[in-house]
Amino acid sequence: MKYYHPSIARGEYNWDFELFKILPQILDMEDSLIRDEIIYNWIIGLGKFQQGRRKNVKASKIKISPDLDWIHDLKFSNKLTALLLGVKDAERPEEHHYVALRTGVGNPEFENEEAYASMVFPDAGFRLLALYRYWNIIQYYFPYRNLIGEDWKYTLEEFIPRVVQAKNETEYTLTMLELIGRVNDTHAQISGKTPVVRKFLGQRIAAVDLTFIEDNAVVTGYHDDNLGEQTGLIIGDVILTVNGEQVEDIIKRKLKYYPGSNHSAKFRDMTLGLLRTNELSLDIEFIRDGIKKAIVLNTYPIPEIKLNNKFEAKGESFQLIDNEIAYINHGVLKKEHLPLVFKQMAKTRGLIIDLRNYPTDFPLYGLCDYLLPKSADFAKISIGSIDQPGLFTYAVRLNVGRQNPNYYKGKVVIILNEITQSSSEFQAMAYRLHPNATVIGSTTAGADGNVSTFSLPGGISTTMSGVGVYYPDGRETQRVGIVPDIEIKPTIQGIKDGRDELLEKAVEIIYNQ
Repeated sequence: MKYYHPSIARGEYNWDFELFKILPQILDMEDSLIRDEIIYNWIIGLGKFQQGRRKNVKASKIKISPDLDWIHDLKFSNKLTALLLGVKDAERPEEHHYVALRTGVGNPEFENEEAYASMVFPDAGFRLLALYRYWNIIQYYFPYRNLIGEDWKYTLEEFIPRVVQAKNETEYTLTMLELIGRVNDTHAQISGKTPVVRKFLGQRIAAVDLTFIEDNAVVTGYHDDNLGEQTGLIIGDVILTVNGEQVEDIIKRKLKYYPGSNHSAKFRDMTLGLLRTNELSLDIEFIRDGIKKAIVLNTYPIPEIKLNNKFEAKGESFQLIDNEIAYINHGVLKKEHLPLVFKQMAKTRGLIIDLRNYPTDFPLYGLCDYLLPKSADFAKISIGSIDQPGLFTYAVRLNVGRQNPNYYKGKVVIILNEITQSSSEFQAMAYRLHPNATVIGSTTAGADGNVSTFSLPGGISTTMSGVGVYYPDGRETQRVGIVPDIEIKPTIQGIKDGRDELLEKAVEIIYNQ
C-alpha cells in the first residue's frame, strides 16, 4: 500500500499514523473474513484511483521482478484480493512522497521518513513501525533482495514478536541491528552506531590491533605504539581467549551484530569487537612460538585512542620498485597525480595497483584511458522503480578506456583483500580489463553500488546498497566480491617476519610470468 497506492504516493496520508489507526482493529481478530472486510473498507476509504498502463519492459532488461504472489497465496477474500490487484495496477504519479530515485545515479532516497528521535525507547507500536518500514524498504527498494539468502517474507514473521517483546532500548536496538545484518550487505549498518550499540559492543578498547590470519586472531599492530608495546604483546601473537572465553565462541555470540555481505567482511569488522569492553582491563591467553601465555591488557576509552583505520592508505601514491615495476597506492592516488605517474611508469615492465584500501579520489577513468587499448564495458547497473515498486531493471552499461595504440603494455597486477570495498571493488572491475592483468589476493567485501540512508523510530539511522552493480554479462558482485585470479593470503609467519606476501607475489608475477 505504501509504495503502490496513488493517494499515498501523492502524500495525502501520513502512512505511519495509518498503521496505528488500523492495527487495533485487527490485532485480536480471529475471523479472517471480518479482518478482510476491515482492511477492504480501510483501503476503499483512501479514495478512488484509475487503472494505469504499465510500460512494457523487455525481459532481458529485468533483473528482479516485484514479489507480489502473496496477494493470491494468502487467500484473502475474493473482494479484498481483487482490490489489492487493482492497487497493484493503479495509475501512479511519477513522483512519490516517500521515495525518489536520485538523479543521475538511481539509488533510492527515502524522503519524509520521520526518525522519531526523541523516543529513546519507542513503544510497541512505533517498534512495529520500525520493523514494517525497514522490511518494506528492503522488499521494494533493495537491489540485492534476491541475494539475501532466505525468503525475506519469513524474516518479518520471525521479528514481529521479537520487536514487540523487546524490554528496553538495548533489546530493541540490537534486534533491529540483527535484522539489518540479515540483509547480508556490508553497506547495511546502523550509521555511526547509536550510544546503545556502542555501550553493548564496549566503550573501551585495548591498544592492540588484530587481523584474522589463517583463521586466527593475530596481533598485526597497535592503535597506539607506546601503549601497544607496553602490553607485552608482539606482532604475530595469536589470541586464544578473552576473559576466559574462546575467540571462536565470542565470534559465534557477536557476529550477528556485525553486518556484512560475506564472512570476509564480517570477520574484518569483528577484529575490533574482540578487544572491546566496558571493563578497565581484559584477561588474555595467547600463543607465541608454540607456547601458551597469559597477560592482562589495560583498556582505554575509544574516543581517547586513535583506532587504526584499515581503509585509510598511508604513504605516497606512487613509487618505483627496482626501477622496473611501478606501484600505485590507490587509496591516496588522486586524478592530478596521473600525468606524472604515467610519465614515470612508461618504460616499466609491470604495474602493481594496490586496492587494499578505500580511495580518497576517483581516478578510474583517467587511469583506464592510459591502461586500455580501446573502450570497453566493465559493469552494468540496475535500479528500482517508482512506477512498479519491487522491479529492478538494468539501466546503463558503464565503459572505460579509449582508442589508444600507446596504451600501457606492461603486466598489471591488482591486489585485493577484505578491505577492498564498494568504490575499490568497482574500480577493480575496470582495471582488470587490461589485456595483461592478473588479480591476486582474497575475497573482497562484496558490497557495491551507491549507498542509501534512511531513518527508523528511535533515532536509528541505517544504510544499504542502493543500486545493483554487475559485470557486463550479468554476473553478481554483491556478496561474491571481486574474485581473484590467484588467491593468496598473508600467513602468520609472514606477518612475524614483517613481509607483505601479496606484494611479493605481485612482483614475482611481473618478473617471472
